[in-house]
Amino acid sequence: MAGTVEEHELLAAVSRTHPAPSPDGDLLAWISDRDGRPRAFVAPLPGDGSPVSEPEQALDVRVERGPAAELSPDVTALAWSPDGRWLACQIAPAGGERSRVVLADPRTGARREIAPTAAAVTLGAWSPTGRMLGVTIQQERRGDGAACLVDVRTESSTVLVTGVAAVVCAIGGDGRRAVVRTGPRGRRRLELIDLRTGRRTELASGATIAAARFGVTGGTLLLHTDAGREHPALLAASLAEDGDVSLTRIVAGREDSDLDLVALDPAGARAALVWNVGGRSRLEITDLRGRQPARLPAPDPILTGVVFTRDGSALLVAGNGPDTAPRVSRVALPSPGVPAHTTPLLAGATGGAVPPRPEVFTGEDGLDLHGWVLRPPGADGPGPAFVWLHGGPESEERPGFAPLLQALAAAGITVFAPNVRGSSGRGRTFTQADDGDRREHSITDVRAAARHLVGAGIADPDRIAVGGRSYGGYLTLAALTRFPGLFRAGVDICGMADLETFYASSEPWVGAAAAPEYGDPATQTALLRSLSPIHAADRITVPLLVVHGAHDTNVPLGEAHRIVAALDGAEVPAELVIFDDEGHEILDRRSRERFVRDTARWLATTLGVTPW
Repeated sequence: MAGTVEEHELLAAVSRTHPAPSPDGDLLAWISDRDGRPRAFVAPLPGDGSPVSEPEQALDVRVERGPAAELSPDVTALAWSPDGRWLACQIAPAGGERSRVVLADPRTGARREIAPTAAAVTLGAWSPTGRMLGVTIQQERRGDGAACLVDVRTESSTVLVTGVAAVVCAIGGDGRRAVVRTGPRGRRRLELIDLRTGRRTELASGATIAAARFGVTGGTLLLHTDAGREHPALLAASLAEDGDVSLTRIVAGREDSDLDLVALDPAGARAALVWNVGGRSRLEITDLRGRQPARLPAPDPILTGVVFTRDGSALLVAGNGPDTAPRVSRVALPSPGVPAHTTPLLAGATGGAVPPRPEVFTGEDGLDLHGWVLRPPGADGPGPAFVWLHGGPESEERPGFAPLLQALAAAGITVFAPNVRGSSGRGRTFTQADDGDRREHSITDVRAAARHLVGAGIADPDRIAVGGRSYGGYLTLAALTRFPGLFRAGVDICGMADLETFYASSEPWVGAAAAPEYGDPATQTALLRSLSPIHAADRITVPLLVVHGAHDTNVPLGEAHRIVAALDGAEVPAELVIFDDEGHEILDRRSRERFVRDTARWLATTLGVTPW
């Protein structure tokens, strides 16, 4: 590590993610925060694997109408039309939930917005011809969305299905069929829709992971799902001319690991697979006929995106690690006499970092739990510690790029990032172990994590802080109210203080998708009240730092104001920091740098550490 937090090499590192080669293979699009906020960039893609030369200007994807026109057009997803005419960009104005979809032509500069009068629009799949684009359209005050096909020439649209979290996953090569996903978190459902007759055939239900795509020939449907399984796998089904679906078989599956990502070879014979093995990514390539997969060198410990090049000779892979900012690499596939090898296409900054080490501990009911520990260089014996709680909760703390955690380690604070029950990465049973009235168990997992640090001789029991983002912010408040005296301080980053007001003020489509996770606001108000930290705020007896984005409509800013107001007048210092240009995440790289510095400084001061 480099000396102090102020000198840390990765604090202001640029991210480069979401590699998307054009259909003709000549161009590469990606998302980068090089200029501060996440923008789309397009540049020629060298055929020899040499690095991409970044353009001076980002692609212009600004919207021109409505309230979003005044906000920053933060780009969150990309998809080329198969004919190469348009690059579809999903933008989240100021990082908020009211996303838009803009079609941009990188060659001419033309752009047009899809469904500009909708409350929100999210990106789905293109049709193979490039004429139709699948999108989800959300209307005001509605929890369900309409999964639509939009004709990009005429701007007319056809509704395929309405439902909670509806998404157009795939459109068949002959244009006759489409696959849509609906359903709230943990209860995803896939359906095959005949676009001529309207016939709907269920493909999977009750899943936490549900995605699909058509094979190149159109007679095969590939499903990436954990429906009926403990871990997500890749399945193949045969499609008959009459629309019947049969002969589902496992193409790739593991009994102990989740399948995170799937990419299909343009020729249709192979798939690239990314597995989550103990929190780290494993990259493989397999024949779709079910032959033994071959392992490939993974450029980074955590892979977040993978796609084949047009000629099928290489993979473009997005990844990151504790000491490497998000970047894009090229993995050349093995050929006779030439082994697979990797080269950087869009480099990410590298620097000294504390390697996270896996840590096993036990929940208070005996359940085995896992997490990652970052010990400051030279640390020996008990010292100041910070328990970091990830969001989701269907997410997972992994040993990747984490500037805040590295900054704290540089400041001399041990970080423990546990994956409490409800986290992903360990199968459906574990992911659903905190749903509804089982939420209390995930809260006691936080106490178990703190006690483990003390019992292992890692943490001074009088100098442990707790913090987290989104659901992790909620868990922070819940732990502070239920276990007074356990923690020295808390950091709540856009967390829910009151689950009832969260449902009442969040975007309706966000709340509808969350009901199985937290409880149904229409039928389980007593449960929501009992789980809400706001009703026990007087039990918070330690300093609290609250951080929130002004444009957050997932967990609205009112949640931050409520918890701070509840502590007003108490002998507890509660500091509120609002980022005026941010939503549910801090997307501006410069704001993120300030957030990391200030939060690390606040925690160091509160825990009695002086790294500056």
